[in-house]
Amino acid sequence: MLRIAVPNKGSLSGPAAEMLHEAGYQQRRESKELRIVDPENEVEFFYLRPRDIAIYVSSGRLDIGITGRDLLVDSGADAEEILPLGFARSTFRFASKPGTSNGVEDLKGKTVATSYEGIVAKHLADSGVEASVVHLDGAVETAIELGVAEVIADVVETGTSLRNAGLEVFGEPIMKSEAVVIRRTGAGGEEPKVQQFLRRLQGVLVARTYVMMDYDCRVEQLEKAVALTPGLESPTVSPLHNEGWVAVRAMVPAKEAQRIMDDLYEIGARAILTTAIHACRL
Repeated sequence: MLRIAVPNKGSLSGPAAEMLHEAGYQQRRESKELRIVDPENEVEFFYLRPRDIAIYVSSGRLDIGITGRDLLVDSGADAEEILPLGFARSTFRFASKPGTSNGVEDLKGKTVATSYEGIVAKHLADSGVEASVVHLDGAVETAIELGVAEVIADVVETGTSLRNAGLEVFGEPIMKSEAVVIRRTGAGGEEPKVQQFLRRLQGVLVARTYVMMDYDCRVEQLEKAVALTPGLESPTVSPLHNEGWVAVRAMVPAKEAQRIMDDLYEIGARAILTTAIHACRL
């Protein structure tokens, strides 16, 4: 069986389980379950702490896992990202007292407090900057006020908590993270079961990103209509009973659907509708 690590709690857990369910896999019914078997799909799921997943996968005990890109890098494990999943997005930034730092080059000789020591140490090394890194669990905003560090590195969403602590972000983002599928580095990944798993998740991602659009239009307006809805390869066009009219079907990006409907209506298309896509293979 394919052995897969899944986050057991935190912001990664719920969306990961939902995506796996949409991909046709059984998921646990109780949060206390640490392992379940999906015999129909020949998959065994292990529910682990998100921070530990990269370690288990890199050991070869588990074939693949779902975790955060930040946790993968921070672990230093011998594992690699093979598919971004588009949820649990976050941005890592440096922050300090206003006016004390402008970029990573200003951190030379300073101390940085963070909960993600691996990420920060790698970023400093890649930037050629020598600085000390102090590991703290939990909130790090008070580290500067208490004299533990001159700079902090943390996840930044709106920046409100940093401003409330009298801090401001500076420099370029350290990392943009999201949920990812990982495997042991150099594992190959061409196994049929692994490829099937990835295709299913990719199908879910596409289904969430696109909608199916159907509409009727006059033949003389077909080229303009098709330019608005080119589909993935080409739209499906079928003649209608009324001469001079055709029915068109194409996949369109969900976030652009309303604008496309407006544009189609302007060129004379009618009976325009969209439907959700529950699964697909490209």
